[in-house]
Amino acid sequence: MLESAADNRDLHVTSTPPAGTGVDSSYAWVRMTAAMVLGTVSSVGMWSVPVALPAVQADFGVARADASLPFTLAMMGFALGGVVMGRLSDRFGIVPPVAAGTVAISLGYVAAGSAGSLWLFALAYALVGFGTSATFGPMMADLSQWFTRRRGIAVAVASSGNYVAGTIWPPVIEHFISHDGWRATHVGIGVFCAVAALPLLLTLRRKTPAYSAGGGTAALAAQGSLGISPGALQVLLCVAGVACCVAMSMPQVHIVAYCGDLGYGPARGAEMLSVMLGFGIISRVASGVIADRVGGVPTLLMGSMLQGVALLLYLFFDGLTSLYVISALFGLFQGGIVPSYAIIIREYFPPREAGTRIGLVIMATLFGMALGGWMSGAIFDYAGSYRAAFANGLAWNLLNVTIATWLLVRSTRKVAFA
Repeated sequence: MLESAADNRDLHVTSTPPAGTGVDSSYAWVRMTAAMVLGTVSSVGMWSVPVALPAVQADFGVARADASLPFTLAMMGFALGGVVMGRLSDRFGIVPPVAAGTVAISLGYVAAGSAGSLWLFALAYALVGFGTSATFGPMMADLSQWFTRRRGIAVAVASSGNYVAGTIWPPVIEHFISHDGWRATHVGIGVFCAVAALPLLLTLRRKTPAYSAGGGTAALAAQGSLGISPGALQVLLCVAGVACCVAMSMPQVHIVAYCGDLGYGPARGAEMLSVMLGFGIISRVASGVIADRVGGVPTLLMGSMLQGVALLLYLFFDGLTSLYVISALFGLFQGGIVPSYAIIIREYFPPREAGTRIGLVIMATLFGMALGGWMSGAIFDYAGSYRAAFANGLAWNLLNVTIATWLLVRSTRKVAFA
């Protein structure tokens, strides 16, 4: 089995890291900072589509569901890239996949700015999404190898680049689209990403430390506490990832268009998206602190339940002030959900499998984002409002809460009867 070789190697690991490995060192914190900055630059691909959606829809003269297609393909590219880049990072380290990803992002944005049809625009975003994946799941897996005592915080901070990008990029993109048009804005983003990201690769050249405290042995014990096979656990986490992100995508993908429909204008929607993701940064760091204390599964369950509360609030309030407040709450509640999956993987699987297995779960979450982004647009086209789309998100969120609750209860029972 995939786990056996790694587990056997880890049986001889001692509880004290050898000198010079870099685990929990000052360099590890520098590496974490560089990872967050790289994620901030590269994750523009996650947030430019929601901001450009109204302009692209008007330019190509398509329905809302069709205009959501570029986001769907970007998420599919991100999902596939997470697995491919994860396997590359497991074998060759983090630098090759991040370098390849940066080139893909730049080429994708230039192609998107030159696209003559919606399909070409969407295919360009598939390339952007593929490249962006290198600085998310693989980067979390890489950082998890450099920390033992503060692994939850490290993973959370590394993943926060995605939300820092969501805070910074939407108003910037909206400004340039309104002044220079969406085509010139996309070309400019492509050039900026290449110039800003590639020099940061010099910080990541040091090899991942061979030491990993109790990696395979601890993971084997944790799996035993659940009483299910590694394959079954992987599938459950992937299903939960799809469900939580179908729910998550409704506000994140459609808040700009939703504000336009309500008469508040796309600029207000872009501001709400920034507020949402700004509070998501707080949530991600806080979830890392919580996960270091209580573990990944309880952190996942807490975030999922609170995300459902925020979605419910969207159903009852649509005033401008209310939407700003609810968007802030949504970001504060859901920001730690996706990093929790990476922490769970590190708790239940050997470290040498981290890149691939985290990539698989991230792929599932991004399929959820892609499905949810398209589904919400399709529901809007059918129902004429987003109310039913918010209710659909609540239903998917309930599935995620159910899986997280089951895992928590099962592990608790196993411990209680051990």
